[in-house]
Amino acid sequence: MKRICFQLQVKPGRIDEYKRRHAAVWPEMLQALQRSGWHNYSLFLRPDGLLIGYFETEDLAAAQAAMAATEVNGRWQAEMGEFFEDLDGAPDEGFVRLEEVFNLEDQLGGA
Repeated sequence: MKRICFQLQVKPGRIDEYKRRHAAVWPEMLQALQRSGWHNYSLFLRPDGLLIGYFETEDLAAAQAAMAATEVNGRWQAEMGEFFEDLDGAPDEGFVRLEEVFNLEDQLGGA
């Protein structure tokens, strides 16, 4: 599994609503993510709107393509797009991917 970490910026005036929406994600969206290969997916939000996402997948491009092919993802991304600053495209494709520089298990396994 590949570990994917990404960053987005939630607009300051939309933070509370963003949190509300993610407290009750549509069940069909949750199922689509799982079926598409997005595993152990979490979002972390700083008070200033900095959003960090993390998930694990066998193949990022395949997971994104599988989600893009679902009707529910189109609806979800259309609604979520308005929450972000400086976004090119849909949130699930326009995020800034962060480089992993340390993983405990990888280093322990190599020791």
